Amino acid sequence: MPVKIRLQRHGKKGKPFYWVVAADVRAKRDGKYLEKLGTYNPNTNPATINLDIDGSVKWLQNGAQPTDTARAILSYKGVMMKHHLMVGVRKGAMTEEQAEEKFKAWLEEKEQKIQAKKEGLTKAEAEARAKALEAEKEANAKRAAAALPEEEEVTEEAAEETAEAATEEATAEAEAPAEEAPDAEEPSKKEE
Repeated sequence: MPVKIRLQRHGKKGKPFYWVVAADVRAKRDGKYLEKLGTYNPNTNPATINLDIDGSVKWLQNGAQPTDTARAILSYKGVMMKHHLMVGVRKGAMTEEQAEEKFKAWLEEKEQKIQAKKEGLTKAEAEARAKALEAEKEANAKRAAAALPEEEEVTEEAAEETAEAATEEATAEAEAPAEEAPDAEEPSKKEE
């Protein structure tokens, strides 16, 4: 019985969600399967993939052939790399410990790349929001300027008149204490 590692579609219309399964070639796409190996959600950015790496390697070693999309997913998660390393162990090119060390180093490097992509996406999203906010502020300012051009002129004249009145009041207040001070001195002179 030939076995394929392929995707089985679940989810709703427009929102696909896939199971990665090992299934008989003759089975329907969403039909009977031999083992569920993981899930794949392409709706998130980056795509969310949960996979049983050891189970997938076992099926590959037993001769299962992945479809093109499944091969890309398996390669992304490191299953193909681990399978390749296990072939080297079987042939005697390296020990199992060396293979595990290489695989862990590869996983760490891959995790760093994924984390960098996530950070880049959040940074780009923040920049896009800032640009949209600036554009919205400019559009609102233009709309306000276009809607109230006559009122702004009146407002400017009123602001000038208010400023002049405020300076006149300030000078009047400054002069008033000066006038009161001589009055205060005069009664003292009268007493003498």
